[in-house]
Amino acid sequence: MASEAEEPLSKEEKMRIASDFILHSPPGEHNEVFNDVRVLINDDLILKEIAIGPFFQYDKDQLTPVKVEGSNFKGLITHYNDLGSARFYDPRSQQSFKYDFLRKETSDFRPMDPPNKPAEPWRRALEEAYTLYAQDRYKNGTCSVFSGPASEDGKISLIACTEDHQFQSSNYWNGRWRSIWTISFLPDSTTADVEGLIKVRIHYYEDGNIQLVSSKDVKESISISTEQKTANDLITIVEEAETEYQTALSENYQIMSNTTLKALRRKLPVTRTKLDWGKILTLKKLGTELKHH
Repeated sequence: MASEAEEPLSKEEKMRIASDFILHSPPGEHNEVFNDVRVLINDDLILKEIAIGPFFQYDKDQLTPVKVEGSNFKGLITHYNDLGSARFYDPRSQQSFKYDFLRKETSDFRPMDPPNKPAEPWRRALEEAYTLYAQDRYKNGTCSVFSGPASEDGKISLIACTEDHQFQSSNYWNGRWRSIWTISFLPDSTTADVEGLIKVRIHYYEDGNIQLVSSKDVKESISISTEQKTANDLITIVEEAETEYQTALSENYQIMSNTTLKALRRKLPVTRTKLDWGKILTLKKLGTELKHH
């Protein structure tokens, strides 16, 4: 009995699938994934309709670094400095700017007052300490420290973000490090809550397709004193947690290399050589042709 012909995907299904592909692009391969999705969808009108949302979402999720006019430091595209209408705020230079998600370019810089002035002394102290830490630890990293919106109870929230990446497409691998640290406290508090989220994603695709996706949550508390002392205490927690995480990743990779990857290598043919997929595709084509003769 002949199988029933598959029904074509609806517009909504195409939009959902395309969005999922774009949002889960490996680091450094966003444009390649977009071009592949464009071929799969084969409808530029639908692609244009869905592109804006996932593109902005992806760039904010990835803490995308961007150039900042008149500054020696790069800024970040995140959820924490999104002003809406494709505008973002750079707290270090106190400017807002327009962001083009397709070209990954910034423009139309304008001076802007801090969104939460009572938090600014605390934010600047943390920015100074966090920048020194990030420069020392992440050679190509970009960091920014944002303040959360003002609240009725006067609660102060600071968010320190770091992005670092290595894109080695010529060597068939790309990787990205992201960390987000939040400290929040009330004006009359003696302690502050600290939460951290560290994410690593690496894609290796030479003669295969392997991805490492890892994350870690951290919860701590610190005493509140002066702005500078509080900032330094937070950096101590950040450094200890990130060092511990990086060490654990290295140890786990070594264990995986000695066990899991060796087990995978035993799946090779008895010739112990890699499969030539080009030949296999040729043989498949020949086999198909022979069936019709």
